[in-house]
Amino acid sequence: MQTNFTAEQRKDPRIQEVDKILRACVHCGLCTATCPTYQLLGDERDSPRGRIYLIKDMFERDVRASPEVKHHVDRCLSCLSCMTTCPGGVDYMHLVDHARVHIDQTGGRTFKDRLLRGLLAAVLPYPKRFRWALKLVPLGQPFRNIFNRAGLPQLAAMLDLAPRQPLARAARYAGPGTAATQGERRKRVILLAGCAQQVLRPAINDATIRLLARSGIDVEVAAGAGCCGALTHHMGKEASAIVFAKANIDAWSKVMAKGPVDAVIVNASGCGTMLKDYGHLLKHAGGDYPERAKRIADLARDVTEFVTATDLGPAKRWSSIRVAYHSACSLQHGQQITEEPKTLLRKAGFSVVDVPESHLCCGSAGTYNILQPELAAQLRARKVDNIKSVRPDVIAAGNLGCMTQIGLGTDIPIVHTVELLDWAHGGPVPAGLAALEKLTTNVPKPKKPEEFLSA
Repeated sequence: MQTNFTAEQRKDPRIQEVDKILRACVHCGLCTATCPTYQLLGDERDSPRGRIYLIKDMFERDVRASPEVKHHVDRCLSCLSCMTTCPGGVDYMHLVDHARVHIDQTGGRTFKDRLLRGLLAAVLPYPKRFRWALKLVPLGQPFRNIFNRAGLPQLAAMLDLAPRQPLARAARYAGPGTAATQGERRKRVILLAGCAQQVLRPAINDATIRLLARSGIDVEVAAGAGCCGALTHHMGKEASAIVFAKANIDAWSKVMAKGPVDAVIVNASGCGTMLKDYGHLLKHAGGDYPERAKRIADLARDVTEFVTATDLGPAKRWSSIRVAYHSACSLQHGQQITEEPKTLLRKAGFSVVDVPESHLCCGSAGTYNILQPELAAQLRARKVDNIKSVRPDVIAAGNLGCMTQIGLGTDIPIVHTVELLDWAHGGPVPAGLAALEKLTTNVPKPKKPEEFLSA
């Protein structure tokens, strides 16, 4: 793609990167075939190629985002399916990130939009604030229909996504510390505890720690570490994301100073994609942050990615449970991890089935299901229909956002992949699966290695 930036514009590092990304695009349009919003709307401006043209024009003219640009960029899920498809390796992820930062910094949003985005940024990344906000949900439920009629579907979406039952006090995150293995210590890792996940489903962290510690791996949760920064970053609030990233890097650097660390484990795939991009996010930060950020990015591993290279031993329970594996976009497109989770589940004895149109997003995408509830609901319905078509007993996913989103559209129980692995290797039955426990046996059934590779 030909660009027309001035020599003065090209002095800006951000424009230099934008220019390089734009020039890699050859207008082929293959990205439109795998873009969820284009599949729904059929509007070229709601495809990666169309957004690239809008973003190019905005940056070349050096103007604030027009309502048209803002509208169509906001509709992008950042599912990154287009990057998996693109034959030219166009770095669409960072291009749309630059566009969002420009939109946020140059204004043009309505007061309502700024207020909503500010509220999300001020609450969701902070577990204590988020927990208190959830206590207010019952007060807002009677006003759900009023919010919709008043043109505030985002507030109604917030109520829909909130847990139906009060959070159990016993299920609260215990805080930083080390889970030391009982047997021979083989490795030492840091676990990102996350923000919303430790409030909504702390059992995912518990299952991760048990699975790793049972395999001879010390797991440390560092004091001072918190949100990965993805939530605010995808809303264009780059400065906020950098603050979160620096806090994590500082906290984990203290742990690494005490001794070798084999990996930084992430069990929320959206966070994993963000951590693996820390080197890019902080490449212009001062001091030694660029170097330390790259070190963290190099150590970041999704839990299934890490466990694949770990000997878990034979499963303690064997199961005839039929598992529909939902491949989160941030895992399959953002990190190119596709087969590892399914192989691990099969090795643990589960019958794993692939979901049709697995490359398409479920509509969660961080805060997308709040900011774009109508499109998110359509994507959820499409995803749920595809899942139901394979008639599973349970759905497994590697991202809490997907679990919450899909769970709104079906009664089929949905759990994190690591919860099933932990269960198979001696952990407790995951929440919602007590009725399926009768389908398991404590006598592992021997299998040939090659049988693990097929459903």
